[in-house]
Amino acid sequence: MRLLSLEVENYRNIASARLTPGRELTVICGNNGQGKTNLLEAIWLLTGGKSFRGGRDAELVRRGEPFAVLKASTLRAQQEEQETEEPNRVRLTVGAPDSPRPGRTVSVNGGAVKRAASLAGSFPAVVFDPGHLSLVKGAPEGRRKFLDAALCQLYPGYLTLYRRYVRALQQKNALLRRSSNGIERPYAEKRALLEVLNVELAQQGEAIQQRRRAYLAALSPLACANYEELSRGAETLSLRYAAQFEPGGLAQLLRQKMPEELRAGQSLCGPHREDLDLLLDGQPAKVYASQGQQRSVVLSLKMAEAAAAASITGEHPVMLLDDVLSELDDGRKQYLLTRMREKQTFVTSCDDTAFLKTDGEVYRMNGGVLTKV
Repeated sequence: MRLLSLEVENYRNIASARLTPGRELTVICGNNGQGKTNLLEAIWLLTGGKSFRGGRDAELVRRGEPFAVLKASTLRAQQEEQETEEPNRVRLTVGAPDSPRPGRTVSVNGGAVKRAASLAGSFPAVVFDPGHLSLVKGAPEGRRKFLDAALCQLYPGYLTLYRRYVRALQQKNALLRRSSNGIERPYAEKRALLEVLNVELAQQGEAIQQRRRAYLAALSPLACANYEELSRGAETLSLRYAAQFEPGGLAQLLRQKMPEELRAGQSLCGPHREDLDLLLDGQPAKVYASQGQQRSVVLSLKMAEAAAAASITGEHPVMLLDDVLSELDDGRKQYLLTRMREKQTFVTSCDDTAFLKTDGEVYRMNGGVLTKV
């Protein structure tokens, strides 16, 4: 996958910017707070996903403007091999809440305007952001999101599956929740409705866990090999899916937990309660990993995510690496730079000295203004 060009208008602090990336490495330098990460975030939106920083769509539009507009030209590997194929032209618009068309919409090759989520699977990308260090020491929710976000890019049908599960889960929790006005459904009626919802949750939940387990089987050896090279064998990384149930066992678990859930007023089991254990030399990384080790673990996972996607789809994702070299020693920096070859990679950095001897395009961002070095 390659991004051939990008035009950005009224996106966060960027009034207008044009980017013609290198075939492999593109470096965006500048001090903190100048808009480097905003540019990476704009590229990420081409995947159909929401901001990797968790921002609401309304926050993506430059203050005082009704719309932010991204225009991109992309080329898949299969297209590149066929010289007659034209690049895909993507126009993505983010409307402010009070604009005629709020939220994110997209048009591809001049076609009908659709929801931006329809881009899922069409522009694979992997992003590393310093906030992703919470993958190691943060709550299980972040690690589940890591697995689910990767699966949504690889298998567009997974998003539909996941949404069905979430919808049924929300209905179940609403049913279990105690009424604020003190009026409750009869116990028999509530139990009957729970049994119906549990059938749906068991079906969708089994499929979610099956996908996660299969993906982790492909991801794990790649991530562990990456970490061994990054750490020069100082310690060993291992990944383990922390499941609440064995395959085929969710329906029985839901039946067993029903009395407890009725007492607790919330759902207590299912893939939304599972976790991904990250271990260094068999010990939990969230307890024992240093700051540098955390960064190495996350980088290993992200590089493995890209390699797994390339193996599964035949398309190597675009790599978006925000402030990736911070807190890495020289050996780990050089290893990472070698891994950026033969794939399109965008890197932001406050210090461009590490990239002076590398081939690629170098840009500088200053106050939302992008200039080529």
